[in-house]
Amino acid sequence: MAITIDLDGKVALITGGATGIGRATALALVQAGAQVVIGDIDSENGERTAGDIAHQGGIGHFIPADVSKADDVRTLVSGAVARCGRLDFAINNAAADVENIKLADCEDAMFDQVLGLNLRGVFLCMKYEIRQMLWQGHGGVIVNLSSVNAQRAQPLGAAYSASKFGLTGLTLSAAAAYAADGIRVNAVSPGCVETSMMQAKLDLLGVPRSDFEPVASQLGRYAQPDEIASAIVWMCSDQASFAIGSTLAVDGGFLL
Repeated sequence: MAITIDLDGKVALITGGATGIGRATALALVQAGAQVVIGDIDSENGERTAGDIAHQGGIGHFIPADVSKADDVRTLVSGAVARCGRLDFAINNAAADVENIKLADCEDAMFDQVLGLNLRGVFLCMKYEIRQMLWQGHGGVIVNLSSVNAQRAQPLGAAYSASKFGLTGLTLSAAAAYAADGIRVNAVSPGCVETSMMQAKLDLLGVPRSDFEPVASQLGRYAQPDEIASAIVWMCSDQASFAIGSTLAVDGGFLL
């Protein structure tokens, strides 16, 4: 029996929603009936994604935001509610992976940049998203985008790994604290995904795609962004009503 996910009347906020996994998730949520608010520093692609949503008959809004800045996050959440009237789902997806060095060679500024976006940014987003959901009084769902690098050693990415390991702690702590309020907090952990961020990382490492793709998964290929988006949409839906504090690996068996 096919399972249909119906999110009609719901409102989702997605950070990093201009491109890649975020864009695919925005489009998938709209297809399931939700209204979507996109937060990103990339205004050109953010507006393009919102326009594509409107072209498909959905409701999408773009709000420029740097999630490492508290004022931007506060404005993003309040702006989403002002435009759509409520907040049901929050997908914290914005992240950066810019290292190709060992820990002792990592400059303080780079460490602060990566942790500021990938960890502090998620903390700030969750803080204001949870406050809004508590004020509304009808619960909600938060999905944090983790990574396979939260579960393995990465010798040339100490800051990125630290940020994703830390994200696991944030997710579990919030899940335990707010489950009784009807707020489900979980994470989705992608493996290697066909995105500009993935290609930029390979370029930084100097690894040809042809060398890496055969080991990117047990299937010998990258995931497509919509494959990750499908898992996120499921996690938002009532089909995942008993999932609390979980990290769902969608990695094609990469960690095997």
